[in-house]
Formats: sequence, structure tokens, C-alpha cells
Amino acid sequence: MKKLFVLFATLLVCSCMCFAEEATVDPAEGYWLSFDEKTKEVTAGWKIWVEDGKLFGTIMSTKGFPLDGKADGTKGKGPYSDFPQKGEMCEMTTVGTTWIYNLEKASDGNWSKGKIVDPSDGNRYKCKITFHVADGKKYAVDTLEMRGEIGMGIGRSQFWTKATAEEASALR
Repeated sequence: MKKLFVLFATLLVCSCMCFAEEATVDPAEGYWLSFDEKTKEVTAGWKIWVEDGKLFGTIMSTKGFPLDGKADGTKGKGPYSDFPQKGEMCEMTTVGTTWIYNLEKASDGNWSKGKIVDPSDGNRYKCKITFHVADGKKYAVDTLEMRGEIGMGIGRSQFWTKATAEEASALR
């Protein structure tokens, strides 16, 4: 009876640990709204997720572009050998293409060593993502700092705000 109890307890603990690992979601995962740095208007709704230990992102909706609109500005750019989707960049739709890809999680919890492609012009940049929890001071809401760099720390950051799936898909 004791052996049966120990076996049952072991199985219960193992199943709880497996469930806890699967239930862990990185704070960068989810739905986000990006903004134009100059006008401060929302430009796109994004879905960010982890797959096989790497971070990816796709545009779910954009302001001013049709859902099936091609990424025309990318003409003559790519295809990049490590890009997660095959084909000519200018034939890909702005919405639904994985523009952020292969970011790796660092020991500090941030994501780096991946890439982002600007769907408006097809330029590819090194990408870093830092999650900032809402603190009521500098960050009123949960925020993603999305940094694109051309190298040696030269680049720019955008600050995206947390959204629901409905908000991220509703831009037109």
C-alpha cells in the first residue's frame, strides 16, 4: 500500500510540474499595439509568441492597409535566407507574415539575437525586445520596447502597449 501511495504521489507531482512548465508564459507573449513615433497613432496590432524557445511576431491588423495588401515596399529586398516564410518579400501580405523572428531569450529575461523586417520597405534589422511591467510611473501600462538596430548599438526603439486579441485584430 505504501508503494502504491508513493507511486501515485510521484505521478501527481510530475504531472503538476509538467503542467506548470506548459502554463508558464513569457510576459512578451501576447497581443500588442505598435505606434508611430511622430504622430503617436496606433499603426498595427501584433501577436507575439514563443515557439521552440524562440520569439516570433506577426501583424494581425494595420491602420490604413487592407488585410490582404501586399508588402509592396519590400520589392527588391530579400528573400532573406533565415526568413521563416519562403518566397518573394513583395508577394507576402503585410498582415499574417512573420516579420519578427528567431529572437533568443537572454539570462536577464530579455530577447535578442533575432531579426525584424520592416514590411514597408523590406529592410532587415537586428531585433531586441524588452518587457517593461506597468509601474504607474515611467510605464503606465505593460510595455514592450522593440529595438531595431543596424549594428554597434545604432538603431531606434518603439514602445508597444499590451492589447487584447480583439484590439490587435480590429485596426482598419
